[in-house]
Amino acid sequence: MVVIGILALQGDFAEHRQKIVALGAKTIDIRQAKDLQAPLDGMILPGGESTVQGKLLRDLGMLEPLKSKIDAGLPVLATCAGLILLSQQIEDQESTHLATLPVTVKRNAYGRQLGSFNTPLSFGDLGEVPATFIRAPYINQVDEGVEVLAEKDGKIVAARFHNQLGLAFHPEVDENDSIHSYFLSICQTK
Repeated sequence: MVVIGILALQGDFAEHRQKIVALGAKTIDIRQAKDLQAPLDGMILPGGESTVQGKLLRDLGMLEPLKSKIDAGLPVLATCAGLILLSQQIEDQESTHLATLPVTVKRNAYGRQLGSFNTPLSFGDLGEVPATFIRAPYINQVDEGVEVLAEKDGKIVAARFHNQLGLAFHPEVDENDSIHSYFLSICQTK
């Protein structure tokens, strides 16, 4: 059975857990460094507040072990704040967090909470999927080798680089499970 770690420090990790379990995989909440020692087939970095999550990863001694696992090929699905954690560059910001995904992101690019919206997107080979944007970032630059999977109004909102899948939106809050299913297929072929 596929085992997916879900960063459960802050944010909407419970919604991801429900999706993954409904698709027949097992999950482990990752709350401290020792949890990263469990055998994992994949990892989810949920939406929430990237600054808080990044600080907690550092304070709990989880940042470097998690970065090492991702660099070694552990598949990762990062949504909204998770995308910011993965990004090698954050516009108008000196510091980064995991910095494993060769993209530049713009934080809160779609405005505040009141600017949240849902829209259908054409997503890679999956076709049309619903996409809920909540204080979402977007990717304003990708490096060589990064596959753009979805755009909204000319802005990149989903990309893949080898084992890393970064989304600006929240697939865990919509009924459609095709993105989580796609992620599990990546985990099964790693």
